[in-house]
Amino acid sequence: MRKPYQKPVLTASPDVKVAPPVISKLAIFLISLIVRPYIIFLFGFAKLELHGDSILFDVFRRSLSGKSRSIIAFRHPDGREPQLLSWLFTFKLKSLALKKKIKFDRKPHSIFVYGYEVARWGGPVVRIVMPKMGAIPIHHTKLDSKGMTKILNSITDGCYPLSLAPEGQVSYSQDTVPRLESGAIRIGFQAASALAAKNSGCPLELLPLSVHFRYGSFGEAAMQRLLKKIEKTCGFIKKESKKLSFDTRIKRCRDLILEINENRYGIKIDDSLSFKERLDKVINCALSCSERMLGIKSEGDFFIRLYKVRHICWDKIYLAGIDSFKKTAGVRRSVMDLQAGEAYYIARHQELADFGWYFKEANIQEDCALHNKVEYVQNLWDFANRTMGGALANRVNIHPRKIIIKTAPAIDLGTRLEHYKENKREAVASVSADLEKAFLDCINEVNNSVSG
Repeated sequence: MRKPYQKPVLTASPDVKVAPPVISKLAIFLISLIVRPYIIFLFGFAKLELHGDSILFDVFRRSLSGKSRSIIAFRHPDGREPQLLSWLFTFKLKSLALKKKIKFDRKPHSIFVYGYEVARWGGPVVRIVMPKMGAIPIHHTKLDSKGMTKILNSITDGCYPLSLAPEGQVSYSQDTVPRLESGAIRIGFQAASALAAKNSGCPLELLPLSVHFRYGSFGEAAMQRLLKKIEKTCGFIKKESKKLSFDTRIKRCRDLILEINENRYGIKIDDSLSFKERLDKVINCALSCSERMLGIKSEGDFFIRLYKVRHICWDKIYLAGIDSFKKTAGVRRSVMDLQAGEAYYIARHQELADFGWYFKEANIQEDCALHNKVEYVQNLWDFANRTMGGALANRVNIHPRKIIIKTAPAIDLGTRLEHYKENKREAVASVSADLEKAFLDCINEVNNSVSG
């Protein structure tokens, strides 16, 4: 006899509780024992190069000695930058500086800011390790006074630089700056104001830092294997692919995935429109679909809507105010599980919209640099992956041959404080433009100095 009820595969869980951020020397020591194998797992045996290392060393030297406070604004195109930079700052920077005969007043470290949802999808290791490294969670979609207070106190009263990504999330593009959020700059100005109020005379520096990956023959071979995987996923015959050029293979996979999404959302296919225009329709439909399923209005700009959907879905999967389900009655618990499952599938539309916004701007040609080809193939897999219901955790990253970290001259926010007091919006926009220019200069300098 068939059972009348079957428990859902995906169930609701009590909300994730993360310990208060604190720098644990014991935790850092234990992490030091395994961090190298972990970095090799993420990046292979890539060679690390620092461009503009004297700028980076000077900012850390001033910050660690208390002569300045600093925010490291790093680009976030790949998804692995926080792990890389955390390893660099905590376990590698001291020895690299000593080679240049530069000594720090204390052992280098940096406090990272991360989205609250990372602790939810990142798993138990993330929930344990990040707080012990002093990392501070923050909400994207709601006023988080506690989180903001911790961040500001870390800048003004702490002894380590604060690291955050002004792009807000992974941007999937090394050679362009798709967007910058104003949050990092506003935090910087608030910290600079607090320092000025204390008459500390301590400057607040905003350091632009850009991460770049370069690939060799092994990376190219891995890219070809990934492209074959995409073609197989799309249903294309292997023998046919051998006769086609690289960009033709890319385009036919991309167009097929786009057409599948158009059919999924009932969009009439119009070949007269560009890929970007067609994908833009898919993105809007996907986000609107998730909002409609949640029963919420489409209010605000694209990313406000996106973050709102993400926040609601996570809150239905991880329920706040519930420590345990032991006393929850069967019917009530089952409804919670069903709502969690519904939220998970609603979030699949949001994930497609999220990634699609960045992918619509990307372009690829046969004669472009290898790192551009690798990045596009990785993103093409992500396009297929998000279409199939995946997320960032399912991204396929190819190991680079070389990792280049480029720093630009720091922006002193203290010298712009009067402008900020007179016109906050204008001052933030001015710094944002300078930060974007610094990132673009880093990109151009790296591309002009490095081939591959």
